[in-house]
Amino acid sequence: MKKILSAVAIVTITMASCDNMSGYFKSESSHNALDSTNSQMATVVSRDLSISPTNAYSDLFLDSAAMEQYIQQQKVSDTLARDLRNFYNTRNYQYAWFNTQGITEQGRNFWSLYESTIDDKHYKPDSLLDKRLDTLLAEDTLLIATTDSNYIKTELAITKEFIQYAKVNGNADWNHLVPIKKVDALQLADSLSNKIDTVQFANNRSYMLMREQLKHYSAIAKQGGWKPLTLDAKTIKKGTSSPGISNLKKRLLTSGDYSANDTTALFNDSLEVAIKSLQERYGYKPTGIITDTLITALNTPVEQRIQQLLINMNRMAWMPVPQRNQVIEVNIPSYMLYVYENNAKAFDMEVVVGKEGTNTMMFTGNLDQIVFNPSWNIPQSIVEAEILPAMQKDPNYLKKNNMEIINKNDSIPQIRQLPGKDNPLGKAKFLFPNSYEIYFHDSPSKSLFDKDKRAFSHGCIRLADANKMAQYLLKGQADWTPEKILQAMNSNKEQTVKLQKPVPVVINYYTAWVDDSGRLNFREDIYKHDMTTASRMFTNNTSSNLTPTTDTTKRV
Repeated sequence: MKKILSAVAIVTITMASCDNMSGYFKSESSHNALDSTNSQMATVVSRDLSISPTNAYSDLFLDSAAMEQYIQQQKVSDTLARDLRNFYNTRNYQYAWFNTQGITEQGRNFWSLYESTIDDKHYKPDSLLDKRLDTLLAEDTLLIATTDSNYIKTELAITKEFIQYAKVNGNADWNHLVPIKKVDALQLADSLSNKIDTVQFANNRSYMLMREQLKHYSAIAKQGGWKPLTLDAKTIKKGTSSPGISNLKKRLLTSGDYSANDTTALFNDSLEVAIKSLQERYGYKPTGIITDTLITALNTPVEQRIQQLLINMNRMAWMPVPQRNQVIEVNIPSYMLYVYENNAKAFDMEVVVGKEGTNTMMFTGNLDQIVFNPSWNIPQSIVEAEILPAMQKDPNYLKKNNMEIINKNDSIPQIRQLPGKDNPLGKAKFLFPNSYEIYFHDSPSKSLFDKDKRAFSHGCIRLADANKMAQYLLKGQADWTPEKILQAMNSNKEQTVKLQKPVPVVINYYTAWVDDSGRLNFREDIYKHDMTTASRMFTNNTSSNLTPTTDTTKRV
């Protein structure tokens, strides 16, 4: 069962009317006002009519009568019914967990928390809702209508669980992570920068490091930001001089990316060092050579970088405080996997993730088994789109590609590819059960790992060094020596090995984060998740000229 990005705790839902920042993070004075309301738990909150389809985070709205009908049908207690009304009154009956394109990012975040309660708090969730959400999250695409009664019931059922979970876990400062309406990004940045830290945020190192960067970039914005560079990268080389080089140094000084006290027109050693560091932080090979791609990245307005920081801070705030005693983390936009042990990075490796349209999903799980020389059960979507057309062109296609039909299911057969050198799963796959059917696996296409951008798969995550991963995971199992592992990988026989101790896996989507060396990193928004969120969240959205895409795709 999948666990999408999760939080530590959720705030009690009943709250007073919202201030201007209520769509995302509330101001400290607003929180103080809410404390007394939460303690009373008795007042019905007035409906916030300032929220409309033009400024709301979601483009779906409930009919209050539908909620009253739900309350009656479910025989909801008076207290819970009041909490439900208060929750939606503050939103003017705007959906919290869905929009017309599917489940929101925050809906996915809460669902991970919801599922984790079974293990963490011995809290038994609604099994029917559990099944319903599993089905929805596994859908390739979702188009939701306001009048669809199934989605209305699901929306309200999630909120009911949200409220009940909040009460079980006590008050915590998390409700503001469910956006209500569009806000000004710079005002939000100021609000966060001046916010008194709660325990959840203070202990979230990733979030707190990002907040310091937010303060820095906000200060730059208040000073007018930076001017776009007009360099011709082909003419800029080490040892040359030009006015453009002086402008580049000034730009890097403004953002804190150039430590030398030098704004001369000469491309010197200090600038080369700064360029290499910058390239590493942007995910490029550190050549020290200025390229048009790097100039484009540097010309991203500071306001857009602030929005990027805010969006990624929201993702981090939902996350539990990382327990790095042993965990495998994958960050999709950086195309990297990191293994942590005893609170230190043990190793990392390049990965290939899903291409746009067959996205790798964000979730958590527990890696509990390895399959050496796996057969590939080809997903129905790939069979339909790729295999069947190939079979029509060549009747011997299956035999030539070491494939076989294992079941004829209506018009689309179930097909698998047997172990072998051409099997795209390579010599091993690593399973952490989830409804997306996503897993780690080896790959015969090693050349892809040399590329800066590595979004090529159908959704699963390909490892640059599957042998290293297998050796690491089985190092504590005495019956699996390094020699035996190599022998199993080269045997061409399928074999499953259960791990004695499952290892947590976290798959993130961070396009901005502070690394272990304290450096702020940026990456391309490969699935357009940031762009989609920004278009819904900010009044001054700097990406408004781009068309958002959904984040509900699922492939294997």
